[in-house]
Amino acid sequence: MALPLERTVHAQVSATRLPASKFPAPFTVPFKVPPVAVPAYRGLHTDYYDMTMRSTTKEILPGFKTEVWTYNGYFPGPTINNYRGRPAVVRHVNALPAKHPRLGYDATTSVHLHGSDSLPQYDGYASDITWPGQYKDYHYPNDQDARTLWYHDHASHHTAENAYMGLAAMYILHDDVEMATTLPKGRYDVPLVIRDAAFDTNGQLLFDDPEHKGIFGDVILVNGSPWPVMKVERRKYRFRILNASVSRGFKFALSTGDPFTFVGTDGGLMPRTQQVTSFRQGTAERYEVVIDFAKYKIGQRIVLKNLGVKNIVNYPTTGNVMAFDVTSNSTDPTNNTVPAVLYPAESAMMLTEAMATKTRRFEFIRSHGHWTINGKDWQDVIDSGFQMVLADPNLNDIEIWEFVNDSGGWWHPVHIHLVDFKILDRNGKPPNPWELGGKDVVFVGENETVRLVMKFGPHTGRYMIHCHNLVHEDHDMMSQFRVDPPHDYDDPIYADAARWLPAGPLGADDA
Repeated sequence: MALPLERTVHAQVSATRLPASKFPAPFTVPFKVPPVAVPAYRGLHTDYYDMTMRSTTKEILPGFKTEVWTYNGYFPGPTINNYRGRPAVVRHVNALPAKHPRLGYDATTSVHLHGSDSLPQYDGYASDITWPGQYKDYHYPNDQDARTLWYHDHASHHTAENAYMGLAAMYILHDDVEMATTLPKGRYDVPLVIRDAAFDTNGQLLFDDPEHKGIFGDVILVNGSPWPVMKVERRKYRFRILNASVSRGFKFALSTGDPFTFVGTDGGLMPRTQQVTSFRQGTAERYEVVIDFAKYKIGQRIVLKNLGVKNIVNYPTTGNVMAFDVTSNSTDPTNNTVPAVLYPAESAMMLTEAMATKTRRFEFIRSHGHWTINGKDWQDVIDSGFQMVLADPNLNDIEIWEFVNDSGGWWHPVHIHLVDFKILDRNGKPPNPWELGGKDVVFVGENETVRLVMKFGPHTGRYMIHCHNLVHEDHDMMSQFRVDPPHDYDDPIYADAARWLPAGPLGADDA
């Protein structure tokens, strides 16, 4: 009975929005790269990481101390780098306050490694929660193709607030195929965690969501800094762009009108490179693009612009994202070309419509103030004892899923856990050029029907499907599917539940 009451905190607005006159001028704050996480222990075959979720204050806007929730004290959290074939265990300790300081809800967490084919009990199932004073060890197989993943909170009915407070970070998986390419690497391979935020007059994050449609800020943050400026050399850079916003979609373009060269999507390297001068990116989508600064003169500034998408709240301050200042000639000529052919064997893109044995239809509808999928929501899953499913494919089945959004008033970035999929078409037309790679989030636009094909595996169990506008997810556009009949050993809540502190030593059983 408490759940509907807890969900009302989204609408709480008790402070005045900070005026734009208090913001730093665009491109005056230096660009920074999130720190790279160092394993607490390296076993024979597995790397072990220790992450503590805690509240801290950061000077995000000059002159203001903002409370944020962090992984190991960083906003956004530290980037985890791993290599295919070497598993990782990440211990997440919930050392947050017992309740959110302004919204008052219990500060439970659940960590989802977005893009990983994790077992159900390590996938960040929304109701597999960790309370303050508890910890959970998440096991990640790292058995997929190289890709840009991210880890973020996924706690039932409070994912939006927890992620908005800062519980998000990148996780990058490399492999031999990727490392053998001539794509930019090292300091020329740059993560961009892009999100928006709103602040009240005290400099605290403002939750303004009276109608449960979305949280839209008037400050654009890149790696935690407002409208930063990055110094670049006259050469190619690879940018891993993550839209970590709660609700905002972006349409990116360069101020010069020059193209982006796409080399990767959610599922890793694309079969072939693609070029466009602007592209749309919904929440939780990842795209890897190469920008060639060799064509510009030293002293030239190039601005990453946001042209905006429909049905969100735009502000005069949200049209700029960050700037690149060309400051020198290239100091490293290696890994500075982009091959036309990247990874033709990408597994999701090798799927065809003819391979599918079943087609399922999913309608994303707002009904009586609730966001639903086929008329069902996460509360229905809870009420069923977590047994209700919208689909029940068998292991290794190939299916087509049709996502239908008949509304002209909103769009949905839909995420399917466990699998990568191939976008077949949008309203019967081919997918956008930047979508021609394996995906796990699809932008389902206004009045669109999008068809996807996917193969289910490599694990059995129950996994979530939901809108990644996290306000829609929390209110309650989320359900689940089941691969094969359920088993106790892969139950997403009970197979390996959170434990109370103190914790045992990391990697104690590694031999």
